[in-house]
Amino acid sequence: MTNNYKQHNLVNMDKMLHDAKEGHYAILHINAVNYDWIKVTILTAQETNSPIIVALTEKSMKGIISPVGIAHMVYDIMDTYKISVPVALHLDHGSYDAAVECIKAGFSSVMYDGSKEPIDINIKKTNEILALAKQYDVSVEGEVGAIGGKEDGVTGNGEQANPEECSRLAATGISCLAAGIGNVHGIYPADWKGINLKLLEEIKAHTNNIPLVLHGGSGIPTEQVQEAIRLGVCKVNVGTETLLAFTDALAPYFLSGKHKEGKGFDTRKYFPIGYEGVKQKIIEKLKMIGSFGKAK
Repeated sequence: MTNNYKQHNLVNMDKMLHDAKEGHYAILHINAVNYDWIKVTILTAQETNSPIIVALTEKSMKGIISPVGIAHMVYDIMDTYKISVPVALHLDHGSYDAAVECIKAGFSSVMYDGSKEPIDINIKKTNEILALAKQYDVSVEGEVGAIGGKEDGVTGNGEQANPEECSRLAATGISCLAAGIGNVHGIYPADWKGINLKLLEEIKAHTNNIPLVLHGGSGIPTEQVQEAIRLGVCKVNVGTETLLAFTDALAPYFLSGKHKEGKGFDTRKYFPIGYEGVKQKIIEKLKMIGSFGKAK
């Protein structure tokens, strides 16, 4: 199977991350859960002239269609709407097998998450994924130190990454590195102490300034996110906040009983309200991390 993502104006993450690093901002990564989520993410990026990474986990893909089907959904959006801003189609927290499948299916970027493995195994498998990805010009994200919380059935306890292990994984040639610094997937608990910016600074010093990734970007205070960007974060992942934005936008519709008026029960009546909420949240995040209007 030939990966022909470039024919549809998709890009891998390499140049956008380089531009973000040089420009001292970060690229927004949005976790999509269905076709319309993918579409609103890409169209919002086009409308705001902003680079974007649209990402899916293995669980999300199983709820939609195969990786090949998802790639072709994205190709159709890119072609139909004549999308000109940089858009990467990315696998988030992928297993080894999923990373291989998505590379061959037409994704432009993958994350192989070997953070649960001993570092030597993580490096070995990452190198194997890199060798395959290079054949298709696909970017690869790696991870050291599991992220806290739960991401589609994978639970991390928020380990603090070891800077020496980060250095070893970064040396493989991955495009960017995710490292656990106290960040958590999902809603942050009331007693959360914040991200470990001192550790982030140490990781930066050990990794030859490789673009760093902040997972669990929903709910981290703005000043902490922006300081993390100053310290080398070039990609910020957001999922939970867009899910909340969707439901928050829809709540008044149902609370007011509009779903019981006429054909108000038709999903075509109210889904657009939810997706407008997602759009506004994406715009808010683009502005917060500095990539609003930065498409090149």
